[in-house]
Amino acid sequence: MSPASHNTKRSVLVVDDDAAQADLLAEVLRSEGFDARSVHRPEAALEEARRAIPDAVVTDWRMPGMTGLDLFLALREIRKDIVGIVVTAFGTMETAVEAMKAGIADFASKPVDPDEVAIKLRKALRLRTLENENALLRTTLETGGESADIVGKAPVFRDVVNRAVQAAQSRATVLLTGESGTGKELLARLIHVTSPRKAGPYVRVNCAAMPETLLESELFGFRKGAFTGATSDRKGRFDLAAGGTIFLDEIAEIPLHLQAKLLRVLQEHEVEPLGAEGPHKIDVRVIAATHRDLKKMVAEGRFREDLRYRLHVIELRLPALRDRRSDIPLLAEAFLRRFATRDGRPQLRFTDDALDALVKAPWPGNVRELENCVERAVVLCRADEIRAADLELDAVGSLGALEETLKALLSGSITLDGLERSILIEALRRCDGNLSKTARSLGITRRALQYRLERIRESQPETDA
Repeated sequence: MSPASHNTKRSVLVVDDDAAQADLLAEVLRSEGFDARSVHRPEAALEEARRAIPDAVVTDWRMPGMTGLDLFLALREIRKDIVGIVVTAFGTMETAVEAMKAGIADFASKPVDPDEVAIKLRKALRLRTLENENALLRTTLETGGESADIVGKAPVFRDVVNRAVQAAQSRATVLLTGESGTGKELLARLIHVTSPRKAGPYVRVNCAAMPETLLESELFGFRKGAFTGATSDRKGRFDLAAGGTIFLDEIAEIPLHLQAKLLRVLQEHEVEPLGAEGPHKIDVRVIAATHRDLKKMVAEGRFREDLRYRLHVIELRLPALRDRRSDIPLLAEAFLRRFATRDGRPQLRFTDDALDALVKAPWPGNVRELENCVERAVVLCRADEIRAADLELDAVGSLGALEETLKALLSGSITLDGLERSILIEALRRCDGNLSKTARSLGITRRALQYRLERIRESQPETDA
């Protein structure tokens, strides 16, 4: 299968001190569906790879200052599973054996046949993908199914999973993007457990859930006496993740003044606790996630551009559930098995109309919302079959409307007070103005309802009668 058949093209770095040869080969590979870039010096190849890590390198064997094998070994320090193909007119059996032992996938002879190189690249990349999928399977078995929640066969989803396993072999920072509920935390854990760091700690930090006043000390730690109440030294989350992986969920919520300290961690690999005399080195792999548009936040002055570049070394965008509807039955069955087993009801199953309804639902909350829907059905369904009516899918549409309301709130097009006023008026209308009934429907006391209504009346201009 050609790389062009996937949404994400395989990236290839072509390296040759013969500029015309390198540029021509890269151009042909681009026409074959690869994302190919050409450079003309080994040093430039290393700089390019650090900026945007490639899936494969096609390199000349003899170049000034560095052989193709030396370059491949240096690139493998950046990405452990990089595919290497060497182009040479000077190949011997000894050099071939040496290169193969070092991990070079294949050779191509000069004068170069671009079609032959493309075929060798596809073969080597396909083999690497299979090896990564086998590594994922082994990890799932070794961890007792810890990766089993990575469910789905849709090409748009499998491509992201395969690239995550590939990214796991490098030390590069990974940025996970996509809508809320698409499974970014699961993918972060997958990257950790399939990486060489899997024996090290995995530390998750929800940047949105932590008060701004505590976030700095939580991330970077503090020394005794750094502030009132700091009676002893305390390690931050970065130090706790040393030798392993730290997952910074909702990275967009980190305030600007802390973004500079985070940038230092990514650039210099060092942290400075509050009250410390200076920074110290740290060995930690950073995975970040957000559902926000960081580019837009940079334009608005709410996120540092240099930090976005540092986080954006490898970006993996998780597809929304509506973009992988063929996976909904698989996910629903997986959730059903989990919750039915937990509740001692292994015989419970979906009817065909229930599965059909699940596939057609909008799922604004994505996989997380589907999981909650299935759990609710397992708890509330008393029969041995879950029917479409048992799924309460009207709630899914309500969540979609809620999401739109939240967007309006965050954009400033409506205020929280205005939203409360609309809710109370609508609740009163539905309950025919009966205060006791309205209060019960809202889950509050009659006195609380009267207080809110009085506050709304006082806030209205006298002409607004």
